[in-house]
Amino acid sequence: MSHAVTPAWDLTALLNAADPKAELAARNLWLARLLEWLRHDEQDGGHQPLLRLKHLLNLLDRHPEHRAAFAAVLGSIWRDMQATGLFADVGFAPRMALWSECLHRLRLHLLPGTVDTRELSELFAQLFPAASDEHWLAAIDDELLTRLAALLGEATSGGGDWRAPMLSGLTVLISAVRAAGLSGPLRQRMSAELLAQQPFEQLARAAERFTDALTAGDDAALRQSLQYLRALLQSCRQAAATVPEHLEAYGVSVDLMFEVEQLIARSQRIEALLDCLVSPQPARELSRLAAALVRVNHERRSLRTLFARHYSLLARKIAERSAETGEHYITRDRDEYRDMLQRAAGGGAIIAGTTLAKFAIMAIGLTAFWGGFWAGANYALSFVIVQLLHWTVATKQPAMTAPAMAHKLGHISDEAGLQGFVDEVVHLIRSQIAGIAGNLALVAPLVLLAQGAAWLIAGAPLVGEKEAHYVLHSLSIAGPSPLFAAFTGVLLFASSLIAGWVENWFVFYRLDSAIAWNPGIVGRLGAARAQRWAAWWRGNISGLAANISLGMMLGLLPALLLFFGLPLEVRHVTLSTGQLAAAVGALGFGVMGTAAFWACVAGIALTGALNLGVSFYLALRVALRSRGIQVADQARLRRALWQRLLQAPRSFLLPPR
Repeated sequence: MSHAVTPAWDLTALLNAADPKAELAARNLWLARLLEWLRHDEQDGGHQPLLRLKHLLNLLDRHPEHRAAFAAVLGSIWRDMQATGLFADVGFAPRMALWSECLHRLRLHLLPGTVDTRELSELFAQLFPAASDEHWLAAIDDELLTRLAALLGEATSGGGDWRAPMLSGLTVLISAVRAAGLSGPLRQRMSAELLAQQPFEQLARAAERFTDALTAGDDAALRQSLQYLRALLQSCRQAAATVPEHLEAYGVSVDLMFEVEQLIARSQRIEALLDCLVSPQPARELSRLAAALVRVNHERRSLRTLFARHYSLLARKIAERSAETGEHYITRDRDEYRDMLQRAAGGGAIIAGTTLAKFAIMAIGLTAFWGGFWAGANYALSFVIVQLLHWTVATKQPAMTAPAMAHKLGHISDEAGLQGFVDEVVHLIRSQIAGIAGNLALVAPLVLLAQGAAWLIAGAPLVGEKEAHYVLHSLSIAGPSPLFAAFTGVLLFASSLIAGWVENWFVFYRLDSAIAWNPGIVGRLGAARAQRWAAWWRGNISGLAANISLGMMLGLLPALLLFFGLPLEVRHVTLSTGQLAAAVGALGFGVMGTAAFWACVAGIALTGALNLGVSFYLALRVALRSRGIQVADQARLRRALWQRLLQAPRSFLLPPR
């Protein structure tokens, strides 16, 4: 909710307008306008509200009639409002599902609020709409705090015990923490050792003993019950903190992690309320609580904060699963380098067939959607065959190897760690070059061989002159190919995310165990075959997801984007090389002496660099974000890499002897 800014000289008018007999919405609006005056033209790092607060208190001290009316309005608001929700609900999600919370925050952003409410938790957001309110509330000095507490004490003197809403909020929070801790999904994933003492089961009774001791004024019982309640809360937080350890082994659910965070935050709010209730100087603790409520209320409205918090763990799991795969794509010695060349050559042979099949699909003349669908199916089938034969396609490597690199970045604080990271970069670049070289070494000759065989057998090439001229035009570096190659790099990265997500889903729901031990499946397959199937799916689900999703995106996305007026195409270095070889087979080797051919060669070289570079960069960003790594010494990394390049340039191309 927003109001017109009230000028400084309107304070007297505001005090004159204080009417404890007005309807509640009008009194709430009066209080909101008073706080607007307090923060008006906020300057000096947040000190302006403190100067105005001091001026307000001085004026009230000099004018008892204004002070009485002021206190009467505040007291009437306190009596007529429901305050429990302020302590129990502000900053917490009423829903435990992440996406419903996302929609709730979106509604808070788009729809205006109102002061016409009896819930103090709702009014609180209108009273403190600026995130900077936290700072001046926390900066109130002891002298001002004492005077303000005296004024608020006058206001609430006729409204019963000020602690009653806090105790009600405490009861609500204890119930929420207890219910979350005893819920099946969380209880099954907490440490059995930490749950042995049943901390969640004992919370309600411990809170009752604390409330009874506080109400009775029994100091000895209060100290004992407070110590016991806080020990239980600490045990509950420790148990909840073990949930991510289980998820690291058994997959991630962002909804579960959202619930864990809410449980821990509620237990911390309980601690803050306990501080207020038992402190000999509750005003200071209440000031800290108010500042904290302002902060969490604004965090509660932030979509960016929501996703940054709750998807960091999912990003980490995806990155780590990709990192496990990525290690297989990094060669460190001659034997591994030779093996990479051989596997990449096998992948190039498959892609040669993929290239010719693509031209055949284009020749049929299907509509845009179905042409894209069958092209995608062609790519997906080819990539799956490459996977099942344990061969490789070079451009799939970067999105998998980047998380493995991010793991190394966590150890660059010392010189040995820095040099280890440089070694990994060298190994990675050399592996990428080997992968591309192996792919291209076979794809071009095999496509040329197929074109030549068609000339000999049928008197015409498989790919005709019309398609060949289109290839020379479309692959040229002077056209939009660089943009399309970068777009393809994004798709390569997206396929790695899909692979990590699908594998995480497979592990989280324990589908490998279901395949191995489900009675119906075991009855159909037999025990031994069920175990083999479970192991096969567990080992291949990530690769299948990556390959099928990449293939379908390469085929379908351009057709779908064209429907929306975005003429984006894909440029894959290995497929583009096969297409150029098909053009040479159709037009003859004389075309290799033309400028158009060499413009295509340059375009393919840039395509390879962009395919690799864009997908690697995006994957590295996700991996770094998931680990919370901030590379503050980027210049140090660059110097180390340049030094290695100058000292041993050959190591970037060939493995050591």
